[in-house]
Amino acid sequence: MTEDGHTAQIRRTEYGIPHILAGDFDGLGYGYGYAFAQDNVCELADQIVTLRGERSRFFGPDGDSGEGVNLASDTYYRGQLRTGTVQRLLDRKAPLGPTPEVRRMVEGYAAGYNRYLRDTGVDKLPDPRCKGKPWVRPVTALDLWSIVYDLNGATGAVPLAPDIGDAKPPTAGQATAASATSGLKTAASLGAGGQGPAADDFGSNGWALGKDATRSGHAMVLANPHLPWVGGNFRFYQVQLTIPGTLDVSGAGLYGTPLVLIGHNRDVAWTHTASDAQHASFYALKLAPGDPTSYVVDGRTEKMQRRTVPITVRDKNGSPATVDRTLYTSRFGPVLSTGWTTKTAYAVRDANADNLRSMNEWLAMGKAHNLRQLRTAQDTYQGIPWTYTLAADTSGSTYFTDSSVVLHLTDAQLKRCTLPGSEDAPTALDGSTTACDWGNDPDALVPGIYGPSHQPKLSRTDYVANSNNGPQYTNPEAPLTGFPGTYDIEPRLGQRPQLGLRMIAERLDGTDGLGAPGFTQHTLRESMTGNRVLSAETGRDDLVDMCRAHPRLTATDGKEIDVQQACATLARWDTRADTDSRGAALWVTFFDHLQGAGPPDTWRRVPYDPAQPLTTPRGIKGDDVRVQHALADAVQDFAARDVPVDVELGAVQKWAGIPLPGCTGDKGCFNVVEAGPDAGTGTPTAGAFGSSFVMAVELTADGPRTHTVLTYGQSANPASPHYTDQTRLFSRKQWVTERFTEAEITGDPALKVTTLHR
Repeated sequence: MTEDGHTAQIRRTEYGIPHILAGDFDGLGYGYGYAFAQDNVCELADQIVTLRGERSRFFGPDGDSGEGVNLASDTYYRGQLRTGTVQRLLDRKAPLGPTPEVRRMVEGYAAGYNRYLRDTGVDKLPDPRCKGKPWVRPVTALDLWSIVYDLNGATGAVPLAPDIGDAKPPTAGQATAASATSGLKTAASLGAGGQGPAADDFGSNGWALGKDATRSGHAMVLANPHLPWVGGNFRFYQVQLTIPGTLDVSGAGLYGTPLVLIGHNRDVAWTHTASDAQHASFYALKLAPGDPTSYVVDGRTEKMQRRTVPITVRDKNGSPATVDRTLYTSRFGPVLSTGWTTKTAYAVRDANADNLRSMNEWLAMGKAHNLRQLRTAQDTYQGIPWTYTLAADTSGSTYFTDSSVVLHLTDAQLKRCTLPGSEDAPTALDGSTTACDWGNDPDALVPGIYGPSHQPKLSRTDYVANSNNGPQYTNPEAPLTGFPGTYDIEPRLGQRPQLGLRMIAERLDGTDGLGAPGFTQHTLRESMTGNRVLSAETGRDDLVDMCRAHPRLTATDGKEIDVQQACATLARWDTRADTDSRGAALWVTFFDHLQGAGPPDTWRRVPYDPAQPLTTPRGIKGDDVRVQHALADAVQDFAARDVPVDVELGAVQKWAGIPLPGCTGDKGCFNVVEAGPDAGTGTPTAGAFGSSFVMAVELTADGPRTHTVLTYGQSANPASPHYTDQTRLFSRKQWVTERFTEAEITGDPALKVTTLHR
């Protein structure tokens, strides 16, 4: 309780950003849950429907995607509930289970959300998408812990939920067809070197700049996660959480998680980027002859476990019916529909299958006063599920690590145990021998993962940086090597990581046009919003030379295309992906065609050279017929859509009608954004992807100086004033000046205070 007896205060500053003040963790969660419900009640309610396995009950077995997607999803999640997986993990004591403080936060959050529902009434909710809907119901602490568990499994079993839910043994001589709703989508979408599921929609840029990289000598952190803009699972919500004398942390958390996951306190700032390491693996099961539900390990036959789960399904007339579904599980984990024949089946083993520890870790990180305490938090709980950490503190030091939950496989095992995949089945480990099982580390908190002693780590006073590349080039002056191969599946740098490192180097040299060498708060923000496109910086001139020499080109379909106007547009273009850039949209379309024409090294003027990893590949071979086809095809595309080739980027890339800058990382855009002209509109809302919660913080002796922008705003409710208010800022390269101290919060002219009593 706070001093005057109330449970919590919600103090909202401009753009609806809540600052939750309470006297204990129960009250802090209570205020957070209430504030979040005010903005996003529909999103959380919808998440809970999924996690309770009730989508078929309320929305029918097919949903918007068709082909039984809801029924398959419900099968997976009802199976999770019937096995009691989350409750079993909750029954553990810390560090394996939640700490008392985190438990109280989650319980308070559930109570605060439910209080909002009681106060408002489902029939009077402000969001028309769920107003009066029967699926909007009170939540429990177990529901919220299920959200955490689902988040932790986002690079393992969770994206395969429909594939797992649809799994059934084949009839004799036939494989089960891969589900059209599968998160697997055969070997094409596999990550981790083809041995585990990929999270294709995860990405980020993260910089931690030390005292030697800044003009003030203060450390700085840039957070720039790239995640989907639609759906409750991976949207950020900005918040400050304060218990005087105990916790004061500001930043953003994912929907339904009652903590700050990326942010800062007075002394430490941190961000995360998606790790390139392996967090799950597929195992190929050698099936027993004549029995496709038994498999052989070390010459002994084991029976798959079967679990029947009843699913309530709404039929076409709206009447409920119960359908019994069966899940199959092996010693490695759940069995997939994909690739299941009479001889072979596939299972997925997820290193985060026993992980609720992440919440302990994020709370401890938020309380850390220096990098040493942050590292201690990570070593103690070992719960960051699938991201790198980049951090800095007021000493001017920076730190990078992959402390995520990485499966324990030696390089020798990977070489010996990996079985090739095909169009119908994933690349997998040999499940017929225990020699291919995950190993154990003495300092690992749980079996099967690497402990802190094996994790890549780097401390610097200049900088550490990551853009979803492997750890090796965190800082090219001190390459990280010598760790297990499961930590660095693809050492080769992509376009976006190359650009990020180039941007830092040019800022430190003062050669980027932003003034004297070294970062300031202003130049850090300018770097973020510069909207540079590396593929254009290194290849646009090659393309212009080609099209000037060949003003008419042949398209893939054989038609001759006049490209003179397109060529002139590209020649005038500044190679930036700003909203008003004319040429960016054309370049994006051209490059998409070119990437589909064959391996990049075959059409690059300078192919990849391992001896020059930061600067190759680059350029474009203008005399390559595929390059010429790609430009002609792009011009054809624009003509077919009746769009001029010199259209401004913001005219074709929008959110709710607001022009958006940026492009995708495969083009070498640092500011990743992907959206069509109808993004942010319609029912359901058309999707977008990319920069989400952007934070630039400077850690000074007088406290943090921070600027942020939450690109899609605090609320997913299209009727809310905070649905697009920050999108307009993002479009104009503007930021919100964070209010962190009491004086800053109480001095805001837009301040609105809600006091909650329990």
